Amino acid sequence: MRGSFVSKDESAKKNSNMIEGDINQTPKRAKWIESLDPSTRRLLEEDAAVFLHQSMSSPCMEVVESCKNSSLKTLSGREILDFHGNNVHQIGYGNEYVVQKVMEQMVRLPFSPRRYTNQVAIDFAQRLTGLLPDPLSRVLFAPGGTSAIGMALKLARVVTGKHKVVSLWDSFHGASLDAISVGGESVFRQDMGPMMPGVIRIPPPATYRGFFGDNEGDQLKYADYLEYVIEKEGDIGAFVAETIRNTDVQIPSLQYWQRVREICDKHGVLLILDEIPIAMGRTGKMFAFEHYGIVPDILCLGKGLGGGLIPMAAMVCREEYNVAGHISLGHYTFEKNPLGCAAGLATLEFIEENQILKKVVDDEQFMADQMDALKELCPKIGDVRGKGLLWGVELVENIATKEKAVDLAEKVMYQCLKQGLSFKVSQGNVIQLSPALTISREDLSAGVTILKSAIIENME
Repeated sequence: MRGSFVSKDESAKKNSNMIEGDINQTPKRAKWIESLDPSTRRLLEEDAAVFLHQSMSSPCMEVVESCKNSSLKTLSGREILDFHGNNVHQIGYGNEYVVQKVMEQMVRLPFSPRRYTNQVAIDFAQRLTGLLPDPLSRVLFAPGGTSAIGMALKLARVVTGKHKVVSLWDSFHGASLDAISVGGESVFRQDMGPMMPGVIRIPPPATYRGFFGDNEGDQLKYADYLEYVIEKEGDIGAFVAETIRNTDVQIPSLQYWQRVREICDKHGVLLILDEIPIAMGRTGKMFAFEHYGIVPDILCLGKGLGGGLIPMAAMVCREEYNVAGHISLGHYTFEKNPLGCAAGLATLEFIEENQILKKVVDDEQFMADQMDALKELCPKIGDVRGKGLLWGVELVENIATKEKAVDLAEKVMYQCLKQGLSFKVSQGNVIQLSPALTISREDLSAGVTILKSAIIENME
């Protein structure tokens, strides 16, 4: 039936999608939608009738009327603390400083055609590269993070003359065909047929339920396996990975990344780091790789780069990689979009002028204390892990077996929504918390309190 929330195909495949993200094709989602007010349900039905259905997006769970700072306001007037935000709300929703700069730019120059440049694009590029270590001095802008990944993969082929790429299982690098070819989440690849050739996936450096073990000493095994694959496979041009995995918050050790950097240097493999969701201060540093004392060869940025206002992404690379003048790596219509560049420049200015990085470091200690206390209180929490204002709470049925508590995670998610807290569920059982970096301590504490209450209530 046109507008029906769950098709036969969607129902048949929902089990394979449950481990990837929010569990949105279950009786609990249907029950949640039934609990909403009539006006909201009507708009959700209209949404389902006109938009193409896809995993992790259909059916939508609410109708947003407005957003500001750390919160969403729904059509029915409910205020929801957003600890998800698709990682675009580093400086909060509707940041007044960014809005003002974009409005000024809109009046002056709203669009810049291809083959022309403009002052704000140059200013933004200079400001961005000025924040990065000296080798990273060349930039290309794009309308989204997926496109930045695509440009990076193409540049790596030009620079190295090699097409093979190593990536990690469970990783996410975007939704286009080239990005899912190097991505590690099955829900994006199923039914797609042949992918981009030459991609070899290896286990990610997990710290809980890891393939080679969870101890810090085991981290080097993941790096050693990377070198093993490079040596055995041959003709590897690049290794692409998330510095810290955003979805279920996997945080590699210092030793892992320093060893990976050594391996890439030794074998002439470009290190492409995807920080699309986690840069711009999310981890307490402007860029996550700064925690590890390494510098990538190519860096991909996006999401929060546009201040939560304008879609904006970037690929930044070393000066010596400026060798692709004979081809079009991106050539996007909105590449030097003045509005996006104005939003990006204002975002960088706001973070620096308001000492957001220092605030995030302070908030990290608060969250660490709160999450450790929550873990002690709740035997269904197998692990908590975090950096800055990016945290993962892994729910399990049994601490010893580490069996995923998928049903519990779903119950907790809806209980929290009822009480005014939204977040992402990853891998079926990991509650991922990523609030706005500008969030007040009062709101941060309120969100933790809601989560604590929902977990305890649903364990009984």
